[in-house]
Amino acid sequence: MEYAILIAPAAALLALCAALFFARRVLKMPEEEGAGRIAAIIRRGANAFLKRQYLVVAVFFACMFILLGVLAIVGFVGPFMPFAFLTGGIFSGLAGFLGMKIATAANARTATACKDSLNKGLRAAFSAGSVMGLIVVGLGLADISVWYFILKGFYGVLAPAMGEAQFIATNMITFGMGASSMALFARVGGGIFTKAADVGADLVGKVEKDIPEDDHRNPAVIADNVGDNVGDVAGMGADLYESYVGSLLSAMALGVAAGMDFFGALIPLGIAAIGVLFSVLGTFFVRTKEGATQKGLLRALRAGTWFAAAGTAVVSALFLWLLAERGIEGLTRADILRLIAPILIGLAAGVLIGFFSEVFTSASYKPTRDLASSAESGAGPVLINGTALGMLSTLAPVLIIAAAVLGSFFAAGGAGSTEMGMFGIGIAAVGMLSTLGITLSTDAYGPVADNAGGIAQMSGMDEKVRARTDALDSLGNTTAATGKGFAIGSAMLTALALLSSFIAQVRLLDPDFAFDLAVDNPAVLIGVFIGGMLPFLFSALTMSAVGKSAQHVMLEVRRQFAQDKGILLGTSEPDYARCVTICTKSAQKQMILPAVIAVLSPIAAGIFLGVNGVTGLLLGSSVTGFLLAVFMSNSGGSWDNAKKYVEDGHFGGKGSPAHKAAVIGDTVGDPFKDTSGPSINILIKLISVVAIVFAQVILAVGLL
Repeated sequence: MEYAILIAPAAALLALCAALFFARRVLKMPEEEGAGRIAAIIRRGANAFLKRQYLVVAVFFACMFILLGVLAIVGFVGPFMPFAFLTGGIFSGLAGFLGMKIATAANARTATACKDSLNKGLRAAFSAGSVMGLIVVGLGLADISVWYFILKGFYGVLAPAMGEAQFIATNMITFGMGASSMALFARVGGGIFTKAADVGADLVGKVEKDIPEDDHRNPAVIADNVGDNVGDVAGMGADLYESYVGSLLSAMALGVAAGMDFFGALIPLGIAAIGVLFSVLGTFFVRTKEGATQKGLLRALRAGTWFAAAGTAVVSALFLWLLAERGIEGLTRADILRLIAPILIGLAAGVLIGFFSEVFTSASYKPTRDLASSAESGAGPVLINGTALGMLSTLAPVLIIAAAVLGSFFAAGGAGSTEMGMFGIGIAAVGMLSTLGITLSTDAYGPVADNAGGIAQMSGMDEKVRARTDALDSLGNTTAATGKGFAIGSAMLTALALLSSFIAQVRLLDPDFAFDLAVDNPAVLIGVFIGGMLPFLFSALTMSAVGKSAQHVMLEVRRQFAQDKGILLGTSEPDYARCVTICTKSAQKQMILPAVIAVLSPIAAGIFLGVNGVTGLLLGSSVTGFLLAVFMSNSGGSWDNAKKYVEDGHFGGKGSPAHKAAVIGDTVGDPFKDTSGPSINILIKLISVVAIVFAQVILAVGLL
């Protein structure tokens, strides 16, 4: 039966082969010469940014490798942990880098395809998005599989006191720490770059100078399009790679803690492998007709995701039924079959959170249309109503996650075994992300369509081409909000699973340790307060970074307009490289402090507050982080689509006072939805993983 674990590397190979198929399909598509020239400039800027970012990140990883190496020598962590940390970071960065490479190759091809039809444009952009989605799940399963077999092979040599499954699960958690660290740098650095360029370009170009979006006369326009790739593609790829492997590793650790040994790893990996299969099949269901409405385009994308979700649910249930027929030592047939419900709960929770994200962010629904109408009264009402809308949008996700936690815990047998109940929560997180291969495809295609629209504008393509790319771009904003809903929901479930994994890790390292998590324990209370504050501190630093960087961009754009009057007349070419350089330097400098705080906070809390204080820290950061991430993501998405709704001709259309007010709302929403909000998902998981990795240190030196 142990050979069944080969389903994971087989699925990884399938995903990577499918990604190669879609990449070749994109690269075979024609590219108009003018569009290709602009795409090449964007590509060079994106490559230069990532090269510089990876040099900075390499210093951090070298320091952490040395620290983990020293801790391994003195016996605080396992000997494989430094290397697992490195590979986690490398694969996370690689997922984002490869996704960005295909996105920068697909943007001009998507614009060219839109000259023929909307369906061809959708196929080009979605094929590029599929490459990203399938690379993420393929590399994730590949790295987990490789480490599983390496650790299994060395177990017999090292023969530790713990069981084989515990040895594997304990060491593999560090792989998640590396992935989370890289994802945080990628999301924060890329998010600062992209939103600084976007805000600077919009406020000076649209509001002050009344020039269209993506106009070639705007000095920040290339930086804006570069940002779409380094933030919304490379950053998102690393982010969701981390979410995917984090959910799998936490579920595997909980399965082992529940006494399932080998099957504790097989079940999550099996569900993920089934999800890969149906994600690949689902991509072939995405197609639309010419002249399709927003709802028609959304229906086309939903056809693929719903097929993948339904197929994964049915075949995963069959997979568990086969395991039940075979039997698992220590578990009854009913115990195994109970795990079917958490899979369904996770999938349903993801769909529901995505749906409510769509309701609050899509211009097809009343909340965003009402927000757009408030722009007629000025920027103030737009900002107030958008903030209120984001706060209101937290209600549904909280109730959904609460129901998912409660349902998956008791459905898995939590009433009789807390360990099995927590494993059920871990399985729900895996179920939610099992179809990431296609849900990320529908998310990642958005930045490609956005870039295509910019290229169409700058290269002077026909208005009908821009109309088609705008339709795809607007849909991309909605699918991005839906994708963020999945990411936020899975982050909360995974964070709860990691919290349980931390408790299990402490008990494994010190069976005699007595937890005191009562609310009258000062260490727990202090930990909850500090943990609750961390997402706000983190968001303040990242929002401030975008604001400062955007100021520099605005000053540079104004300087160029003032010194060279020919730029606005179209007789002179702006210095695009200057804005790219400003964004790059600013992002590299200001991404370091938030990442360092995320890594050091659980270690510092452990030293001063001990294990109980760290447990409170993890709980506090998870709760406030979840709420803040939902609020920021949905407020930002609604502000963005309210602006686009006005640009479509409502309430005065482009250039009207309502449009300028909506643009101001969008500039506030940009760092909400694309910098701070998504980064919080990584923050709450990274804090938990660091606590697990350094659990032995916390036990040894904790003062309380």
